[in-house]
Amino acid sequence: MALSLRDKEIQAAERSRKSAEQGDAAAQLNLGRCYAKGEGVEKDPDKAAYWFMKAAEQGDVTAQKTLGVCYFDGNGVEKDNDKSIYWFRKAAEQGNAFAQYSLGVLYKSGEEAVYWYRKAAEQGNAPSQKNLGWCYANGEGVEKDQNKAVYWYRKAAEQGNALAQLYLGRCYAKGEGVEKDLDKAVCWFTNAAEKGNAEAQYILGVRYARGEGVEKDQDKAAYWLTKAAERGYAKAQNYLGVRYAGGEGVEKDQDKAVYWFTKAAKKGNAEAQLNLGRCYEKGEGVGTDQKKAVYWYKKAAEKGNAEAQKKIGR
Repeated sequence: MALSLRDKEIQAAERSRKSAEQGDAAAQLNLGRCYAKGEGVEKDPDKAAYWFMKAAEQGDVTAQKTLGVCYFDGNGVEKDNDKSIYWFRKAAEQGNAFAQYSLGVLYKSGEEAVYWYRKAAEQGNAPSQKNLGWCYANGEGVEKDQNKAVYWYRKAAEQGNALAQLYLGRCYAKGEGVEKDLDKAVCWFTNAAEKGNAEAQYILGVRYARGEGVEKDQDKAAYWLTKAAERGYAKAQNYLGVRYAGGEGVEKDQDKAVYWFTKAAKKGNAEAQLNLGRCYEKGEGVGTDQKKAVYWYKKAAEKGNAEAQKKIGR
């Protein structure tokens, strides 16, 4: 009778254990993975970290990188950024691109972050390429250079990194580091939007609604704004509410307007808070409720919305 998958996992874990206990680093790494995933053994993050440590101390680069993740997440060990950096550096110095990227993230900004982002970026690590582009765009750890920002954004964008595609779209839209080109901007925004980037979806929705860089298309505007709104992007939720309230490109629907204003208002969007206050004041899509109107006007006013401040007499 053929062995079940579970039986095969148990046998594999036992083979790894025997070799691991004899000091074989690859087996120690494998046994750590078994405990991390619960394959052939009961899942046990502590034992996973123990065996990753054994392999890492022997110089296994994958174990070093994995142990860095364990300390970063506090998985099987107490969370410790210093130890996370220690093990990521060990792996990074052996050329592991993920560890190099992780060091950049841990250093956040400055020359040290740029150093490790560059190391990983030159190996083709897309998140590092995107982050290195951001460093050049903002002058973080390097001299500000929009051309280099575009260079690295493009490298990451061509690998499908959605944030890089968004950033590259912005560069083309504004003419930063490249000649202004709305067609290319829309192309990159679309790539990012199709990967689920909510900000890109919102930008596309606005552009289709206004005919900016694309032919005006209210159906596409509603499609992309709804996509972004459903992903929780507050600006899209508010703008979708505005369109439902006014019947702009969609059938007028005050209930849906209030629904989206409420979603955005609860996220702290001042325009949505103002709009929701108006709905309660006028009884549009909800019953008239002056207390709730004032509540939302105050929320918007506290965020500096001038119209809301006038409403409550500030």
